[in-house]
Amino acid sequence: MATTERTTCAVIGGGPAGMILGLLLARAGVDVTVLEKHADFLRDFRGDTVHPSTLRLLDDLGLGERFARLPHTALTEIAFPYGDGERVVVGDLNRLRRIRYPYPYIAITPQWDFLNLLASAAAEEPTFSLRMRSEVTELVRDGGRVRGVRYRTEDGDTHTLLADVTVACDGRWSLARAQAGLRPRETPVPIDVWWFRLSRKPGTGPQELTPTMRAGQFFVVIPRRDYFQIALVAKKGLDPQLRRRGIAALREDIAAALPELADRVDELTTMDQIKHLDVRLNRLHRWHTDGLLCIGDAAHAMSPIGGVGINLAVQDAVAAARTLAEPLRQGRVSPETLALVRRRRLMPTLVIQGLQRALHHLVVAPVVEGRRSGPPKPMLTLLRRAPWLSFVPAYLLGVGPRPERAPAFARRPPAA
Repeated sequence: MATTERTTCAVIGGGPAGMILGLLLARAGVDVTVLEKHADFLRDFRGDTVHPSTLRLLDDLGLGERFARLPHTALTEIAFPYGDGERVVVGDLNRLRRIRYPYPYIAITPQWDFLNLLASAAAEEPTFSLRMRSEVTELVRDGGRVRGVRYRTEDGDTHTLLADVTVACDGRWSLARAQAGLRPRETPVPIDVWWFRLSRKPGTGPQELTPTMRAGQFFVVIPRRDYFQIALVAKKGLDPQLRRRGIAALREDIAAALPELADRVDELTTMDQIKHLDVRLNRLHRWHTDGLLCIGDAAHAMSPIGGVGINLAVQDAVAAARTLAEPLRQGRVSPETLALVRRRRLMPTLVIQGLQRALHHLVVAPVVEGRRSGPPKPMLTLLRRAPWLSFVPAYLLGVGPRPERAPAFARRPPAA
């Protein structure tokens, strides 16, 4: 049966940005409803990185000890091969210790565990509501203003949720963004990514993130506790060709590039195990319209290079909560207030997207186009001779140009 409900802030999407925003606003005493179309958070190959700035945010929120109990591995270095058996560290997160940063590593943890942790903490707040199996189908408008959303539950009924402000955290293919007429500017990217996993015995295989490059493609192996999450990076548009070649040909490619994992490629039996990511790099010129704000991938889709998309989305959510909490409590959120979120978060978005474009041009494109089998030698030689320079990419990727701390209203001491 269709119903009409009301909340103060409707959040579309229960990913990291949506759940962080919902938790923070609820701790400010704002009625907030998060709508997630799936029945749970269990989906493979979502971003599973929790960056140093997010780990510090969890401490601010009193959730650091809870997160520490989740299964995770610590990634401390990003390196490239150099010569025979050598490697050059291009991002050394251990160097964050020199600025007394409390978390000198990226935690690799299943995103569903991270989201369940946030959902559990948010459920402790009386003004928070999470609606699973609730797929947003359209925006509710009154004149030129967005007044909420309509959503469909698994029983097929359509419900109306009215809200003072709606925040789109529904990713790079955001329905809310499209219905609001907000169009991102696309930057051409040379790559797509194909994700899969192979088993791992604890302590075996690569311990750090080291891409294996050869002309035409490269693999990135991310060590998880009991499996390897592996990305195949190759030219954009190759998915139909890759699937026509079939799983046997792909197994041969993997064994040739990653001989230490050749003994388990038979675990891949069908191309259905290979998940394609259509890589996008784009950004909205304007992140809002009256009554609607876009953050995270809905405002700026990121390349997977550097794994920074989740970190930026989380920091967008913190900035949005800080900006919107008091106006939402007072019932007065103007378009000018919504515009403040973009103003605060535009600089770090531009810096990180600029860094990704540079990496696409200097490192990625020459490899996937077959012009080179690795990063530029002068770059690696410089980092080898001056290893302290690895602090710069470590800080940009691990912390970010403008890290956000939790506002005072959201902070809590660690749970006893």
